Amino acid sequence: MFSYRSANFRSYSHLALIVVAAGAIYPLLYLRQNFELSILEAFSITQTQLRYCSSMLGIIFMVTYIPSGWLADRFSSRKLLSFSLLATALLGLWFSTMPSYSSLLVIYGAWGVATGLTFWSAHIKLVAMLADKDQQGRFFGILDGGRGLVEALLATFAIALFAYILSQDAGATKMALQQVIYLYVAVLLVVSPLVYWLLDDREEDTDISEESTKSVFIDDLKDVLSRREIWLCAICIVCGYQLFYATYSFSAYLQQNFSLTAVMVGYITVAKLWMRPIGGIAAGFIGDWLNPEKVLSILLVLASLSLAMMAFVPASSAALLMIVLVLLIGLLTYGVRGLYWATLGGCNVPNKIKGLAIGIISVIGYFPEVYLPLLSAPLIENYPGGLGYKIYYLIVATCGLLGAYAAYLLARPKA
Repeated sequence: MFSYRSANFRSYSHLALIVVAAGAIYPLLYLRQNFELSILEAFSITQTQLRYCSSMLGIIFMVTYIPSGWLADRFSSRKLLSFSLLATALLGLWFSTMPSYSSLLVIYGAWGVATGLTFWSAHIKLVAMLADKDQQGRFFGILDGGRGLVEALLATFAIALFAYILSQDAGATKMALQQVIYLYVAVLLVVSPLVYWLLDDREEDTDISEESTKSVFIDDLKDVLSRREIWLCAICIVCGYQLFYATYSFSAYLQQNFSLTAVMVGYITVAKLWMRPIGGIAAGFIGDWLNPEKVLSILLVLASLSLAMMAFVPASSAALLMIVLVLLIGLLTYGVRGLYWATLGGCNVPNKIKGLAIGIISVIGYFPEVYLPLLSAPLIENYPGGLGYKIYYLIVATCGLLGAYAAYLLARPKA
């Protein structure tokens, strides 16, 4: 009993450290979510230039997903994570000097490598290996929900610090933004050595055997691509991520079509963010209690139907109805996010190629970041009055049902 409790404590303490690392490493890259206008002012760049930086980040993520899986299968995840945190922090110090636009492109490109190539697959693989087969749901639910909680707490401190400095000197936007960057850098510099010292990946090191390091990449790739479960897992994630990505458009949709003020919409969307720890963690535990794939299938159906409802709610509806619907969709989509990586546990992928499998699934699963903006923009422009949004939501909801069917197939007993 003592041995079991000790092992359980070790697993959860390591998971907590990975959650903090995952929650701390990305906010610097997406600082524009809370400080876009301040960044434009402080760096003397245009909105288009800032979007080019973000686009470079997205492209590098797509390019590095598969190589990141290959790295995770051949090197210690603890070392990869620690290096990623340190590299992101050092680039953040350069970022804090408010460099030129050309330097910003280099920084964002290097951030893409540090958080995509050496961090992404490594941290997912480490969580998958930490959890027993009957704990995959809760571990990945805690990972996504906990990461959201860490990001929300850090953002709260950052905004409070920013507001305090501006209250002392209204024209000190550059200085206030600099202090925010320093805050995030400081957290990374603290977490990086903690990850290196406290994470124990000795079990993983034994899996990085001579056979693994000498295995041929093409053979490993064929092995992963030949597994039906990997494709079903990828379909679950790409459909689930589409549902989540569609919620990014809620702010503009509510403001333009339901006569809600920018402040009211801001309150609604911020409240939705707090559904992440609730939905992700709750879905993870329920998934382990019942069955991760079955619960994911149900959540995908409910999330799809709820998103479809957005297309049929009349513009004359009370604000309270929209608040309830948005929060419900947020709860369900974050529940989906908390569970969809747990399907990897049912794919029976050997540890020596698990990182590569994660990389391939990620390329497919997060591809909506590339094509959904290309789908939604012309729909919204060509079908005004909210019709474009409604068509967009119905298309995504239909895809969500496809993901539910894929999760159902994964849940069926293997013959």
